[in-house]
Amino acid sequence: MTLSFYIIAGPTAIGKSKFAIDLAKKINGNIINADSMQVYKDLEILTARPSNQDTKIIDHHLYGYVRANERYNVEKWCNDARDKIIESQKNNVVPILVGGTGLYIDKLINGISDIPQIPEYLKLDSENLIKKKGLNYLCSLIKEFDSISLSKINPNDSIRLKRIWEVYAHTGKALSEWNESEPKLFLKDIKYKLILFLPDRIKNYKKVNMRFISMLKKGAIDEVKNLLNLNLNISLPIMRAHGVPEITQLLEKKINQESCIEKGQQVTRNYVKRQHTWWRASKLQIFKQFSQFPEEIDINAIKFI
Repeated sequence: MTLSFYIIAGPTAIGKSKFAIDLAKKINGNIINADSMQVYKDLEILTARPSNQDTKIIDHHLYGYVRANERYNVEKWCNDARDKIIESQKNNVVPILVGGTGLYIDKLINGISDIPQIPEYLKLDSENLIKKKGLNYLCSLIKEFDSISLSKINPNDSIRLKRIWEVYAHTGKALSEWNESEPKLFLKDIKYKLILFLPDRIKNYKKVNMRFISMLKKGAIDEVKNLLNLNLNISLPIMRAHGVPEITQLLEKKINQESCIEKGQQVTRNYVKRQHTWWRASKLQIFKQFSQFPEEIDINAIKFI
């Protein structure tokens, strides 16, 4: 059976979700989340999760179903997304994946290196190593066993540095070696149509700025306060969600609200910039690419089928 699905992709805060709902109405579809932070139950406001009203109009899947203390990752999402795609087609519903996490979409389509799951104690070890010794020390260690992976990343990228170290510490094999092996595929015999939105970046920045202020008004500060009450390890993915570190600093009285807003907006703008860069360099097959925002596109003018 050929698996057919749509992907609505592009940077954050551009209106992908509404476009996806309009598409789902048009082609009898449902919506599957492809955003790495919208999976978390405990972050609804800061991740701009679809509203209850939206989910009543069209069925939404893989939103707000992961607990905050879980170290969710791309492989888990690929397995979950595959299951939802297959289930949708069996029910004669067209799956529509929506999100800006390009890595998730790429790995779902092209597969992932079949690396054994890293134990939690090594995750904590890598975090403590950086705290005690610093990034430069971790880089010097990695250079001894995986200079290839090291050369491909920013030396200040703590997340990727930890990943390289953890893979070698757990498997005794460099990440660069794992990446050369045959990938583990999640989907076979697929046909997809990727609709990519890359609107004006400056206008995108303005939307991000306004949305962060709107999130604070809607209760994002209380949302982070509730998250902190769970006493989670700061290395967990949810603790790195945009706005969480900045609002945490506000709650700890390390910064004032004005600085919180400035920092929250800045980190999100930086993310938007990285998304634009990633998608422009992506080798994924694109069905339609637009330089406008989704709201500026007449969905009836696009030939989908």
